[in-house]
This record gives sequence, C-alpha cells and structure tokens, in this order.
Amino acid sequence: MTEGCRLYLITPPRLDPAAFRETLAAALDAGDVACLQLRLKDAAQDDVKRAVEALMPVCHARDVAFILNDDAILAHRLGCDGAHLGQSDGDHAGARMLLDGKILGITCHASRHLAMTAGEQGADYVAFGAFFPTDTKETAHSAGTDLLEWWSEMMEIPCVAIGGITAANCAPLVRAGADFLAVVGAVWNHPDGAAAGVRAMNAAIAAA
Repeated sequence: MTEGCRLYLITPPRLDPAAFRETLAAALDAGDVACLQLRLKDAAQDDVKRAVEALMPVCHARDVAFILNDDAILAHRLGCDGAHLGQSDGDHAGARMLLDGKILGITCHASRHLAMTAGEQGADYVAFGAFFPTDTKETAHSAGTDLLEWWSEMMEIPCVAIGGITAANCAPLVRAGADFLAVVGAVWNHPDGAAAGVRAMNAAIAAA
C-alpha cells in the first residue's frame, strides 16, 4: 500500500508572501511534493490574491499544483489549479462545475457518508482527519486508520490524511492506504528548516 503516497503541503496560517517565496522554493526543491494548498484563514481577499500572485509561480516552475483553500470562486478567478473546500464552504456541486478540469478537494472529517457524498459530487480527492492532535486548528473530529483502509479498498478517488502528521508518526497512515499526507508544522516548523522537513517526510513515506 505504500506505493504512490505523496506529500501535500499546506502553508502556514500567516505568512509574508515576498519573504515566504524563498522558503517555499527551498522546500519544493528538497524533494517530492504533490501540491501546495494556500490556507490563509480570515485573510482579506486582497491579501490572498497577493499571496497567490507571489507563490503560484514558484509552484508552477516545479510542476507542483497550487490549490486555494475555502473559496472556489476566487480560485477560479485567480487561475489556481483547484480549490479545497470544507463542509461549510459553499455549494460543492456548483464548485465542481465552476472548476471544470481543475482539482476539487473536499474535507470529510471522519465520515464515510460525507466522503461518499463528496465522491458523488465529483471531488478529485477527499480529506480525512484529524489523525493526531494538532496545533494548527481546533480538532473537532478524530479519524482512524480503518477509515483509510476502507476508502482505499472501496474507492478509486484518492484520499488525503491530515492532522498532526509528522515523519515520526506517519507510517501507519501510509500503510493504511493514504494517497497523500497533508502537513503544516512538520515542514515549516522543522528545526533544521523547511527543506529538511520535506526530506524527512519523504524519507518516512518511503520507509513506511
């Protein structure tokens, strides 16, 4: 089951786009990264736009998909590669039509029902979690590896595992069938820098 699991990077919740460009480039150059999700909760739309304009070219130069969190309309307007939507982020079926040919990911917490619904609505991937305690956001839902095993056996649609994932704890998720591991702190807060964080995560995925 370990074949094909890849790293899914999510930005820190606050960043200075101009300064972060260099950090992002170093991280993406350090190893395999499938995509970057820009996740700036409660940021003004102009700030999100500036971040997209600064960071998306860094990703595209390295063939890394650039996904915007929460807002399918803005993702479409700014030419992002797709959007990641939570359960309360608007009309998922409408987002699917708007983002025709682009990536649509949907948060499904620890719910098989929500995941099945997301699949029926045309999601390109579903996200399950949180698998471990995390400081990035309040944890309202806890998911287990049985959910990943069930999904990967039943469905062709890829699944993303999220929530407190590190190089030290990710192996069971990879073995259970996660297609992507979404991380924030494991890379950006790595004591030796973001590049070392990417290398550590890729090594852990390979070793799983």
